[in-house]
Amino acid sequence: MTATQTATKTSADLLAAAEGFAPEIAARAAEIEANRFLPQDIATRFAEAGFYRLCIPADYGGLESHPGELVKVVERIAQADGSAAWCVFIGATSGLVAAFLEASEAKRIFGDPLTITAGVFAPRGKAVRASEKGVEGYRVTGRWQWGSGSRNAQWISGGCMILGDDGKPEMAAEGIPQNRMMIFEADQVHLHDTWDVSGLCGTGSTDFEVTDLFVPASRAVSLVSDKPLPRPLYCFPTFGLLGIGIAAVSLGLARGAIDGLVDLAGGKTPQGSSKPLALRAKAHLDVSEAEALTRSGRAYLMEAIDAAWDAATRNGEITVAHRRDLRLATTHAVRSATKAVDLMYTLAGGSSVYRSSALQRQFRDVHVATQHMMVSDATYELTGRLLLGVPTNTAML
Repeated sequence: MTATQTATKTSADLLAAAEGFAPEIAARAAEIEANRFLPQDIATRFAEAGFYRLCIPADYGGLESHPGELVKVVERIAQADGSAAWCVFIGATSGLVAAFLEASEAKRIFGDPLTITAGVFAPRGKAVRASEKGVEGYRVTGRWQWGSGSRNAQWISGGCMILGDDGKPEMAAEGIPQNRMMIFEADQVHLHDTWDVSGLCGTGSTDFEVTDLFVPASRAVSLVSDKPLPRPLYCFPTFGLLGIGIAAVSLGLARGAIDGLVDLAGGKTPQGSSKPLALRAKAHLDVSEAEALTRSGRAYLMEAIDAAWDAATRNGEITVAHRRDLRLATTHAVRSATKAVDLMYTLAGGSSVYRSSALQRQFRDVHVATQHMMVSDATYELTGRLLLGVPTNTAML
């Protein structure tokens, strides 16, 4: 498959591919979970389908898609398995760095349509300026958590704080420490076997580490200070797009939980009851509430995405208000989806605790998604300050 063939894929092609994968992914969900990372054959076929090209610039054979398309693909995969969907969104959003790279470096990394990337934006590494064989760059040491998809990737990125000669952080113009994403070749990175967790078990979100590694300046980008390609997609804040992916996984899990409960309800008669679950008033109440939570959370997310996209297309930028709404909508979608999953898990009663039930995995998966810092309670504090007109540092919004 060539980059040109991948770039010609439409949103309909991607959704059809996601739909086609769903039965197999659902059937292999236990295998994915036991494996603790996405099996490579699935990751490769996701790459062939173009899922990891959603956020890569068209200049480099990417799809440069409307973020709503990312939501649709990820949530459809998440209905079948949350871990597989999480790897899709990580692989897709980590491709955003291509928009910040020099063209030659971007083509080198992303020119192969089967390239899979992963990375962690958090600046857990430290970097000092250095040169090697006449090439300017950085000496990097660090260890990062939550390296989702790293075992499938050819390139892995890690956020680093830039230190001056005095050992103190260099400051960016935005008044925050200067951070850069350092892009490593996968064979330069040591993966630690740390991913033994309660949910999203198949994401391979293990710790990874580099020690005194030279990274050329051409593979070190600031997602805050550097200017990306002037396209609508890259007007979106990188951290906002990361949150959108988390929301898409959560909404897909909620949809899968509702559909699974509806399938179960017709044939399950709860202990002590003479009526099937589908005929009980409690089921009517909880399914309706879960449906409303999921659809309203999704609608607000899509509304915020569409408004930001429209502004980016018309004006070449989006406002702080758009950024605020994106962050608020993503966190709200995750919280709404989680409540919907909880309702379905509880309504199913004892059936939901068995490994054979997808509900137990959806319950565990969505509660791990809620622990991500991008959708934490701090988001409500940040967006609440903005809604109330309180002075707020929006550099990382």
